[in-house]
Amino acid sequence: MIRFKLRAFLYLVFLYPLLLSHLACVSSETNRYPTTESNDFALDDPNLVLGAEGYASYLPALKGKMVGLVGNHATLVNDSHLVDILLNKGVNITKLFSPEHGFRGDADAGEKVSSSKDKKTGLPIFSLYGKDKKPSDEMLLGIEMMVFDLQDVGARFYTYISTLHYVMEACAENNIPVIVLDRPNPNGYYIDGPILEKEFTSFVGMHPIPVVHGMTMGEYAKMINGEKWLGSGMQCSLTVVKIENYDHNYHYELPEKPSPNLPNMDAIYLYPSLCFFEGTPVSVGRGTDQPFQQFGHPSFMLYSYTFTPKPMFGAKEPKLNGENCYGRILIADAERLKKEGQLDLQWLIDAYNYYPKKEAFFTYFFELLAGTKQLQQQIEAGMSAQEIRATWQADLERFQKEVRRKYLLYGDF
Repeated sequence: MIRFKLRAFLYLVFLYPLLLSHLACVSSETNRYPTTESNDFALDDPNLVLGAEGYASYLPALKGKMVGLVGNHATLVNDSHLVDILLNKGVNITKLFSPEHGFRGDADAGEKVSSSKDKKTGLPIFSLYGKDKKPSDEMLLGIEMMVFDLQDVGARFYTYISTLHYVMEACAENNIPVIVLDRPNPNGYYIDGPILEKEFTSFVGMHPIPVVHGMTMGEYAKMINGEKWLGSGMQCSLTVVKIENYDHNYHYELPEKPSPNLPNMDAIYLYPSLCFFEGTPVSVGRGTDQPFQQFGHPSFMLYSYTFTPKPMFGAKEPKLNGENCYGRILIADAERLKKEGQLDLQWLIDAYNYYPKKEAFFTYFFELLAGTKQLQQQIEAGMSAQEIRATWQADLERFQKEVRRKYLLYGDF
């Protein structure tokens, strides 16, 4: 009996604190994540099924056809590339098409991508970045069905939606049906920014939409078709394979970086706000290990934080190469933007105010990124971020209610 009591006493002394610690950890983990009953994002749904995984919905349409595939390094199902999966399933893929960064993601941002052969499959790859942003009739010769599967990040100036437009247009001209295999939009839980004006149309902004459009690629394809934005008001034969168990409140973390300079989710949440700096003398950290997670310039010496851009993959000739840039690291702000669901204009306003040669701060490329001259004029006039944002609201509401809503495939925020 004494031995039993002694053992019980030892258990109480040594194990009880461990038990309390374990319970505290469980409680902490439980409260760490928002639930669908809160105003924040829901947990990732383990039952989510990508469009590419819905084989029963699209493989029958590919049977016996000569198929083209638009994809890149992130065109994955789990850890396998879609081209390998489809070839193993007997699909006759004859040609591959690559957007900016190349089919295997091995090209610099903005670098001309040459047509070549895929080293793994031997299939010809046709570049859709550089001289030929739109597939030519010759490129499409022999193709009877086009499959499109790219991971977007939900910003107007992210050029994969421009590639989508040109693929749909070329296929419409050649009577080739298009199948879009849909993927979640990691910034698909809000809309924000000025609407693009027609005179600022370019490859970094082709349609009258806000900077953050809140749509998946599949929904966006339906909008391009429905609004007759293709040349001469054409429409292509379009099928969208939906994502299962997804809606626009879903917080989706990408399993693979969509392009070299968006290496993690922090960069993806910050990208819609920081990309404006690409039209200014300010660096966003290209040429460092934290691109689109910081900004800086040699003249911003009021900041204590510094970084120095250097040539590397994804940034062979980075802006301000070798120069010591003073600025801000914004990793902590990524979580805030994820929760707020809006652009942060204050960084841009501050940078303009701190820059010594204000007449040289904005370039024409800034106007193309903004899609309007007005944003530059508002900042130059000294308007606050809140005042600028207020000027967007009527257009955003009109876009959301009169355009975007017609093409949604999933529950909205």
